[in-house]
Amino acid sequence: MKYAILILIFASGLFADVVKAPIASVNETENTATIQVEKIDVGMSGFIIHKLADNHSVILKNIIVQSYDQKSETATLELSDYNALIQNSLPNGKWTVQVGDTALLAFGYSRAFLVAPSEEIYHRITTSTKSVQWIHPDLFATILSFNGHPTPLREDFTNLSISTAVGIVFIYLDKKVFTLDSKSFKILSISDAPLVQEKAQLPFYTRVEKIEANWWGEGSSKLEDYEPYYYELMIEANKDNKQLYEIVKNGDKKLQNLLKKFELKD
Repeated sequence: MKYAILILIFASGLFADVVKAPIASVNETENTATIQVEKIDVGMSGFIIHKLADNHSVILKNIIVQSYDQKSETATLELSDYNALIQNSLPNGKWTVQVGDTALLAFGYSRAFLVAPSEEIYHRITTSTKSVQWIHPDLFATILSFNGHPTPLREDFTNLSISTAVGIVFIYLDKKVFTLDSKSFKILSISDAPLVQEKAQLPFYTRVEKIEANWWGEGSSKLEDYEPYYYELMIEANKDNKQLYEIVKNGDKKLQNLLKKFELKD
């Protein structure tokens, strides 16, 4: 019961309503835009909607919160091509992001995927957190088999996000739960979850017995060690995260070579 309470604590408050705000400014040179919002987390993802007419709108760009100024309550958004819905037979519009368009962030945060090292930990976390719709790891294992990646790559998580509308990825490591935006892979929170961990199932808990592999290339080899790999995957998207740095620094000796991958800011 103690563990269930701890897990519910980290889950509460993560799945708020979608953040919706009008575009306040656009910088086409830097491919960014800004919005005014009372509170937002750096790394949150979403998209920009342009209204064509009553009941008709179009999605223009993917967005990720690049920075947030608390004093001015201004969030800077990084813009990129929208790739969740691709239909080559339809004409492409030439609309550009304009002041007054609508930014939607935290879209899909009610759907999540959990990377867990064992069935026990997977079920403890998922059954104690009712505020989210969980995507089963068997589905991700199927995606990995299709891509030929027994070792999941960052692009595989992106494919999972697009194909299943998953907004959040949870990763359980060393009695902690790391909560990441599925598209940016930025860490949104880190919470203690002191569950008893046995030998890890590789690449993560799934009922799929074998994940097919490509002949060669990145991701084609079987995962050798659970913790170092997922730490490294997170570090690549969170090189300036001081909290993650301290966790790795104070972690197992086999993690120490990962410290050189950080790029901490003063």
